[in-house]
Amino acid sequence: MLFSEKIKTVQPSSTLAITSKAKAMAQDGADVIILAAGEPDFDTPDVIKEAAIKAIREGKTKYTPASGNKKLKELICRKLKADNGLTYDIDQIVVSNGAKHSLYNILQVMCNPGDEVLIVSPYWLSYPEMVKLAGGVPKVITTREENSFKLTPEDLRKALTDKAKALILNSPSNPAGVVYDKNELGKIADICGSKGIIIISDEIYEKILFDGKEHVSIASLSQEAKALTVVVNGLSKSYSMTGWRIGYMAGDKDIASMVSTLQSHATSNPCSISQAAAECALSTDLEAEMEKNRRIFQERRDVLLKSLQGIEMIKPFKPEGAFYMFCDVSKCGMDSLTFAQKLLEEKKVAVIPGDSFGDDRFIRISFATDPETIEEGVARIGEWVDSL
Repeated sequence: MLFSEKIKTVQPSSTLAITSKAKAMAQDGADVIILAAGEPDFDTPDVIKEAAIKAIREGKTKYTPASGNKKLKELICRKLKADNGLTYDIDQIVVSNGAKHSLYNILQVMCNPGDEVLIVSPYWLSYPEMVKLAGGVPKVITTREENSFKLTPEDLRKALTDKAKALILNSPSNPAGVVYDKNELGKIADICGSKGIIIISDEIYEKILFDGKEHVSIASLSQEAKALTVVVNGLSKSYSMTGWRIGYMAGDKDIASMVSTLQSHATSNPCSISQAAAECALSTDLEAEMEKNRRIFQERRDVLLKSLQGIEMIKPFKPEGAFYMFCDVSKCGMDSLTFAQKLLEEKKVAVIPGDSFGDDRFIRISFATDPETIEEGVARIGEWVDSL
């Protein structure tokens, strides 16, 4: 069978591959510790689940508008105003099947063949593949640990060419937990504004911040920055609703219209029941529960960091947000994929190789699990590394 040249360039997800193998081993009875999860281990709040059940019983099981229900879009507008200081009309909002789908849609309607999309490394592994599928060219900007893995104005200027179309910015970031402050974002916005570069701002981890850090949306800095920016967010991480698949974009009316048209032909509307659940999440005061979860994540981060500090051959980078720790394993004498595969096979601990995130010296460890599991997993990693 002949396949498109486009799909041949796309790399499969190592996150899914490692996690699937680890789960299969566990199902076969192996004592596997999974430190690879890309989702909170907390359950969806009961009030949200009950709202979904109520929607089913009331027969809210039909098609909705392709871009999402009006009520949900109104609640998203309210959220963006309250949390981010951003004012949008409902025709600037498109609800999709998760924030990943929102990102995919945006790139599909923006990219022409050969357009460069700037991606900050280390990056979430799907960004380059989405750009390729849209016909664009992913142009990776490599950051340095001494700069806290942050994009500097100098790095950004050097990467710009006449083909540059957009910049994907992720704060807090996956995999390194990087959080940009207002001053840093302002410099990036100024450069993009001077060159007409669209900013795709992935803010899915905005509620998971540590050490008093605050989330700032780059679109909130000025009207000029807002005009350049397409904000992407969702309910997966903040409300522990990964499987419900509700994400959204907010941006220029023309972009929103194009995304809505694309989505109408690709998937139609997001799940009607999930939209009802999302309406409940955004209209219910769940801040206390989200803050409790945030504190738990910070405590787990500190447990992981303390545990890793006893392993000389592994150098962890302390995250300021999200629920991952990016760890330098280059002293172990193997690439990240070999490290992850051997660790899973020999010590039954699942972590994600850093090559998929743009840096083969690193692995990603998730702390979206309980402290006991974290400590046992790190103990096994330490034993294995010491035996090398």
